[in-house]
Amino acid sequence: MTFVFVHGLGQRAAAWDAVREQLPRELPVDCPELYSFLDREKTDYDTLYGAFSAHCLKLPEPLHLCGLSLGGLLSLQFASEFPEKAASLTLIGTPCRMPRGLLRFQQMLFTLFPASFFGQTGLSKREFLRLTASMACLEPERFLTRVSCPSLILCGEKDRANQKAAALLTAGIPGAEHRLITHAGHEVNRDNPAALALELKRFYRQRDFWS
Repeated sequence: MTFVFVHGLGQRAAAWDAVREQLPRELPVDCPELYSFLDREKTDYDTLYGAFSAHCLKLPEPLHLCGLSLGGLLSLQFASEFPEKAASLTLIGTPCRMPRGLLRFQQMLFTLFPASFFGQTGLSKREFLRLTASMACLEPERFLTRVSCPSLILCGEKDRANQKAAALLTAGIPGAEHRLITHAGHEVNRDNPAALALELKRFYRQRDFWS
C-alpha cells in the first residue's frame, strides 16, 4: 500500500510537507518530484504522464492517489487506466474541461515573464511553456466514468475558477464525494494543510484504508 501525493504545476514535492506532518508517521507515502521525470527535450504532458505512470506501477499497491491541479490530472488518468491498482482517488483543484481560451491568455502572459520567475517551478521558462501548451488539448472528461475506486473531490472555497470543475468531476465519477476546504484558494496543500489533512484522514478512515 502506498499513498501517492502529486504536486501541482509550479509546485515541488515539498508543497506536501505541511500536510504530511498532520498524517500518521508510519503511513507509507510517496511524493514524486514530477519534473525529475522529464527529458528536457520532451517537456510535454504525454511524456510526463508516461513517466509518472511508470513510476506508480513500481510502487507497492494498492495505491491511494491524491493530486492537486496538474497532479490531479495525472492521478485521474492513472486511476482510469489502471483501476486494479488504484484503491482511492482524491482530486484537488483539478480541471474537468481544459479552458483553452484562458490557457492561451496565460501562455501569452508567461512569455512576458523573466526567466528568473520560472526557477522556483523546477523548469526553465522554455520547458514550462512547452508543458502548459501541451495541456490545452487534454480531455479529462473522458476518464471519469472509467474510475471505479472511492473518490474524493476537493476544492478551496476561494478557488472560484475550479468550483464548477469540482461539481462536474463529482457528477461524472461514480460515487464521488465533494467537499470544500475553508480558508484556501487553489493551492490547498499550502493554504490550509491542516484542514486538508483532516479531510484526507476522514475519507481514508471511513473506508478503512487505515485504522
